[in-house]
Amino acid sequence: MVARESWPRVGGIIWRNYVTSVGLICKAAIALGICSLRVKGLSTLDTALHSQHRQGILTVSNHISTVDDPLVWAALPLRYYLSSTTTRWTLGASDVMFTNPIFSTFFRLGQTLETFRGKGVYQPSVDAAIQKLSDGQWIHLFSEGKINQPNTYSIDSRGYAHLPRFKWGVGRILMEAPILPVIIPMWLTGFDRLMPEGRTFPYKYFPRPGVELTITFGDPIPAKDITSCLDTCISNRPERLTAGTSEATFEASKARVAVTTLIHQRVEELGRAVSGNELGAPLSSPHQ
Repeated sequence: MVARESWPRVGGIIWRNYVTSVGLICKAAIALGICSLRVKGLSTLDTALHSQHRQGILTVSNHISTVDDPLVWAALPLRYYLSSTTTRWTLGASDVMFTNPIFSTFFRLGQTLETFRGKGVYQPSVDAAIQKLSDGQWIHLFSEGKINQPNTYSIDSRGYAHLPRFKWGVGRILMEAPILPVIIPMWLTGFDRLMPEGRTFPYKYFPRPGVELTITFGDPIPAKDITSCLDTCISNRPERLTAGTSEATFEASKARVAVTTLIHQRVEELGRAVSGNELGAPLSSPHQ
């Protein structure tokens, strides 16, 4: 039996072995030629993770397949897997990832915060995300809240595709983090062709080999853009929006929507630079 005082050390060993194993399996899948992977702008994330004055980090991307999360982080250098501070935390749907004890243990070890659809922005997973950013950790959000492949995007009269709106939890996270994190937009391509939605059993569980995947890290969103957004849509300072009055509640809601919309726009702008106005396949000369 392991002594109680040894539990944190043992837990750390289990966590590191788990994260390293998942990362190596995904790297092996790429090395075996199941897919190819190109990463652009990784230095942006690397700089944020290893800054001398470490802030929390928030990355936000489109969500186009069931394998986005493990394969995206397989692109990272192996040294990222050796510390929880250089491994992302993320929010995951309770009704998908936490449906039985085995799944629950798997995803919790993978630094996934259980999130309940329909319970709004005031729930423990969002509180935990704010706290982790306050502690200088890294949160990744698939802010659409579910998989949306490019063939399902709405198209406007100009022929421009648009991502579904982002969940407003991203607005609350940014408004209530004591120190604004480094905010890095990301764009994924090819994952939808690797694991297309809508296939019948058993094919839906198998990747289509030979697909080229790209992961693009955009430039960080300037902090002044977030503060300016808040200043133009509310009359009170953000730190006063928890007073509990109906006016404060309305302004907090309005601010969350405005901040979330800004993040949505920046992710979509990066998507257009990489994939064109249809937000589909990469252009012949993708954004570097």
